[in-house]
Amino acid sequence: MLALAGPAGAATVSMAFGDNLPPFILVREDAGIEVEVVREALAYRGHVLRARYLPMGRIPLTFKTGGVDAIMMDVGEDMTRYGGHYGAAPVIYDNVFYTLAGRKIQLRKPQDLRGRSVIAFVGAAARYPNWLQPLVSSPDYVENNHQEAQPQLLALGRYEVVLSDRSIFQYYTRLLKQRQPGFVMPALDEHSFIRADPNDYRPVFRDAAIRDDFNAGLAQLHKSGRYRAIYDKYLKD
Repeated sequence: MLALAGPAGAATVSMAFGDNLPPFILVREDAGIEVEVVREALAYRGHVLRARYLPMGRIPLTFKTGGVDAIMMDVGEDMTRYGGHYGAAPVIYDNVFYTLAGRKIQLRKPQDLRGRSVIAFVGAAARYPNWLQPLVSSPDYVENNHQEAQPQLLALGRYEVVLSDRSIFQYYTRLLKQRQPGFVMPALDEHSFIRADPNDYRPVFRDAAIRDDFNAGLAQLHKSGRYRAIYDKYLKD
């Protein structure tokens, strides 16, 4: 009988996301790459996403107390002990260092950042202590979640190094070109320094059957090309 059973009945799935991280999460529009991928993956077998946008620190607690049916990322806390079922990662944040190609900066080891002016997102030194912790006492190291300014600050030479996710940097570069039609981004070098781990970005579901439906829908998005189209919607000129 179990072998003949179909997917879980269509459900409305309340899911907690971070409270704003363009282009992945756009709260005002109830959209963004991450939100749209999850929404369409769930819709593959009839489920409807109801997104809730919360500060990152509240996301695990909201799941543990039963406030939502699912969360996007466990923020480093194992949710299996609270009845969580992990799904496949809908997106992966791929952080790299950006420098102006004309400066010919080489960043192969943490020591190569010494003496450089660096701007990163808040919490970057805690996430990448080997690379960034030695810089935190320097006035040339800044953490700021106002990442919209990063492309222009780099182009103007205000900072020698920017740490950003590739998609976030590309999104804000595109936005800058739209707002300043004469702006031209100089040639850039990307410096990969870590390997992104998909396990860091897995959603957690309370219902294993809905998790399975989500995984099936995500696989279909990749197979059909729709996954790439969602990214292109936000990142292509």
